[in-house]
Amino acid sequence: MNREAESRMSDTNSPAASSAIEYPRPVPEWVPRAPKARYWLHILLLLATCFTTLVMGARMQFNFQRGQPALSFYDDSVPFFPASWAYSHPARLLGGLPFMATLMLFFLAHEMGHYLYCRRYGVFATLPFFIPMPTPIGTMGAVILIRSRIRSRTALFDIGIAGPIAGFVVALAVLMISLGWSKPAHPGFGPADYELGYPLIFRAAHRLLGSLGLLRGAAGLPLNRVLLHPAAIAAWVGMLATSLNLLPGGQLDGGHIIFSIAPRAHKIVSRLTILILLPMAYYLWTGWFVWAILLWLSSFRHPQVAELPRISGGRMWLAGFALLMLVLTLTPAPMGHASFPEALRQFRGR
Repeated sequence: MNREAESRMSDTNSPAASSAIEYPRPVPEWVPRAPKARYWLHILLLLATCFTTLVMGARMQFNFQRGQPALSFYDDSVPFFPASWAYSHPARLLGGLPFMATLMLFFLAHEMGHYLYCRRYGVFATLPFFIPMPTPIGTMGAVILIRSRIRSRTALFDIGIAGPIAGFVVALAVLMISLGWSKPAHPGFGPADYELGYPLIFRAAHRLLGSLGLLRGAAGLPLNRVLLHPAAIAAWVGMLATSLNLLPGGQLDGGHIIFSIAPRAHKIVSRLTILILLPMAYYLWTGWFVWAILLWLSSFRHPQVAELPRISGGRMWLAGFALLMLVLTLTPAPMGHASFPEALRQFRGR
């Protein structure tokens, strides 16, 4: 080998030459570990919520059997949260099973809809956390926590809409069955502590079942003259929860749907929703103030997802179905006599 060839070989073997032909190594993408599941906590909260909803369901069934509205609390002989009252007579607890089972089934279906689609797209999410609380229905609902990034608008859309659809199907099935268990109120029945307003889906189901002869003597009566079975109260709660989750804004399910379809319109739609809720809170139901505040707090920032691919095809039809569900389940005044002026007047009177 001549000296010129040796010189060329030594040049290619030199550090400078080798560094010139090296390619950068790919940096591995960091994937977070799935958080350790605390099954004991999920089971404990589930059992506690089953107990609180069973107790309140027992009271509702007690009222219903006596011809009183299920949400009536005028009987001072029974405490507001009658745990010892129900426990002292196991038959009373058994009476609370229809309400407890149907309400828990709704919340479980809604949250598992989110959870299963998180699993489908490789998104880390917790199992549902149920929230026991001695409220008139025995709970504050349930929630799952998403612990990792949602990587596409398609995944965000599917995860957001899966919960409302699953919950709506369960609530609708319960409604169609439990309205047949309801009965007409007798002429002198007393008012409930919580006078309910009814969404369009309740009125449509009432008319349909009445036309089919499936209502027990309540076919020609308006809904405010019908004693709802406790399971029908659970269906009412399910419809209300569906509409609240579908409000188009913030980080509610409806907000996720809006963001997945049009990310740049999310803030505008959130603020318009807040502006609509404020007069509704003043004139119809003070609870809308709470939801307006929640939307305002959660609309500052939304988790970013990839711009492409966009939502199209069948998912746009599903978005239309989500809008239909909102229209059918939304109750502008869920509680009667609960506008801001009336609430303020009652507060001053007390």
